[in-house]
Amino acid sequence: MNKSLWIVIAVVALLVVFGISSYNGLVGMNENVNGKWSQIENMLQRRADLIPNLVSTVKGYAAHEQQAIAAVADARAKLAGAAGPAAKAQANGELNTALSRLLVVVENYPNLKADKNFRALMDELSGTENRIAVARKDYNDAVQGYNTKIRSFPTTIFAGMMGFGPKEYFRAEEGAKQVPQVKF
Repeated sequence: MNKSLWIVIAVVALLVVFGISSYNGLVGMNENVNGKWSQIENMLQRRADLIPNLVSTVKGYAAHEQQAIAAVADARAKLAGAAGPAAKAQANGELNTALSRLLVVVENYPNLKADKNFRALMDELSGTENRIAVARKDYNDAVQGYNTKIRSFPTTIFAGMMGFGPKEYFRAEEGAKQVPQVKF
């Protein structure tokens, strides 16, 4: 065989090895993003599971505050039915707003704030909120790494052909940067 044929075979072999390596790397990064997203969903579900207990505790003290209690239940249902990072982020924002209103109601009931069950539920909810924040950060970091990889040369050439597209970030809802005003 002549020398140029060996060079062509070597170049093709290198491209095949690079393609396989790129594909496997992208599969791993894609699965990492999916795993991080599952962690967010896990924490959102944990919070959603705590909310009925919190609502039941508040109902016992504030039976006439049905509007705030109903808003929390509705927002929780929307979160459960949301699909994808954008929809989950929006539903999460609505639930945060409803919970804030419920906590304003709680401020009017000092005996409720002193209740052992209520305090335990609030501690659990607070811990879950922290876990959600960490999970969102981890997810967004994984999305950033993945999106950077699929947009970097030469991987971008193979990524499109292999069906790897950009992932969505979990973004804060509109108005999240504004401090809520609580008035009594």
